[in-house]
Parts: sequence; structure tokens; C-alpha cells
Amino acid sequence: MPKNGANISLTSYDDIFSTEESRQTEQIQQIPIADLHPFKNHPFKVLDDEAMQRTVESVAQFGVLAPLVVRPREEGGYEIISGHRRQHAAELAGLKTLPVIVRNMDDDQAVIQMVDSNLQRESILPSERALAYKMKLEAIKNQGARSDLTSGQVGPKLRSDEKVAQDAGESRKQVQRFIRLTNLIPELLDLVDQKKISFNPAVELSYLTTSEQRDFFEAMQDTQNAPSLSQAQRIKKLSQAGKCSYDAIFDIMGEEKKAEMDRVTIKNDVLRKYFPKSYTPRQMEETILKLLEQWQKKRQRSQER
Repeated sequence: MPKNGANISLTSYDDIFSTEESRQTEQIQQIPIADLHPFKNHPFKVLDDEAMQRTVESVAQFGVLAPLVVRPREEGGYEIISGHRRQHAAELAGLKTLPVIVRNMDDDQAVIQMVDSNLQRESILPSERALAYKMKLEAIKNQGARSDLTSGQVGPKLRSDEKVAQDAGESRKQVQRFIRLTNLIPELLDLVDQKKISFNPAVELSYLTTSEQRDFFEAMQDTQNAPSLSQAQRIKKLSQAGKCSYDAIFDIMGEEKKAEMDRVTIKNDVLRKYFPKSYTPRQMEETILKLLEQWQKKRQRSQER
């Protein structure tokens, strides 16, 4: 049992971004929510979804347990480095102040810490990851440019994209592919987040010009069809050859749709409602075919009467 007056320290993920010396001098402060401002070009969305509602309920009951990390702004107030969701939940819960740790850092340091702290979330949209990787890559490049001018480094130096990949647990190629998504127009990037366009086709489409992407978006809406990887690759080749028009895209996007007109798809969770849990997909298919045969015979008999 702790003694009266003993200090209890709470270790958060943000602690790994500060030195031992700075942690000893840092203090948690209560700052008015009105003085806290979102990070400039923050790539992570703060949504009013079910997860946010649960966070609001938790904050209303227990308060904000983990302090936000912020930095002072020249124009006054503080810029949030990590804790945007907590800040929004606190606003919705009616809190007036929040516990924060104030750190002085330059723009590149702030970007790197903002990205790294948010990438620990369980659910991250492709657009969020793409924009975050791009911001961190540019910040690391800026830091490298400054250090190259001021120090003579001995030994191998990681490429900037290799550093981003290493920190994220990704391959360098995968990081580059995510960053490619930032070349998509907002309408297409939203479709990637909504899983209406798969990741690999989206990377191929990112090589189209802005006007070609708008033609593709219109053709996709008109055909009501999502692109396969092979379709996206063919459209990319048309773009490289200078032959990418709405009509050409429409023809490619319409191909699979025509084939799908002869195909009926029923989701597995819909079918499962009508079969015992022990049934395999093959048993379900055989039963459906038998029932259809019986229905067809019954229908034929009724027409003969």
C-alpha cells in the first residue's frame, strides 16, 4: 500500500519520445480545452462513430487519464501532438480543461511524434496511413538535410523511406506504395477507405493524371463496378500511352459488369440463417439446387393446369 503523499507516475506511450532528463522536469498541467488546437494538416480523422461514443462515456465517468502532448504556438495556445480523439471526446463530455504535457519541439520533431503516436491505433484507414507516412518521410528528409550540413556522419546512413518503414514494421516498397495513394483525388481516396477500391488497384490508379482520375471516377459510377487489379493496370497503360479517355475507361470497367449480369451472389451470412451450423458450403449448395429443382417442377405443374 503506498504511503500518504507518495508520487504515482503514469507511463504512457508518449514517454518513449522524450529523454530521461526531460521526463524528470516535465509536469502535467491542466489547460483549458479552448486553448488546444489541432495539429496542422493532421492526417488522422476524428470521427463521431461508436468508438468515439464509448470514449465519451468513459471520459464522462473517469475523466481523461492519459495526458495529451502539446507544444506552444507562436500565435498563442497550444498545438496538439497526440490526443486529438481524447480532446474531442472531452469536448463532447463537457469538460473544460484537460491534462497535458507541454513540450518544445520544432516542426519536424512534432510531425514525427504525431505520426508515431497515432500509428499505434488498432484501426487506421489507408488514407491516414498514406498521409502519415508522407509527412514523416518529409520531416526525416528535412532533419537529414540539416544534419548533413552540421555533422560528418561515419558509417552507413538509412534512407529516409527505410527509416519510415523500419519504424512502422513495413517494407520500404510497401511504404512507397502507401505514399502513392496521396496522389489520388479525394473522391477515389475516399473509396479506398470505404473498401470500394482495393489497395493494389488504387496504387495503379494513382499514376493517372487528375483529369484521368476524374474520368475514371465517373466511369466507375456509371458502370457501378469496382476495378480489378488487371483493369487498373490496363487503364494505367492507356494513360502512359496518352490514350486514356472516359470512353476507353468505360469500356474496360464495363467488361466485368457484363459478366456479372449472369452471376447471382448471396452473402454467406444471409444463407447461414437457413441452414444448420454443421452444414458445409458444398452441402448448402446441394440443398439449394434440390430446392430449386422442386420449385421448378412445382411451377411447371401449375402452368400445365
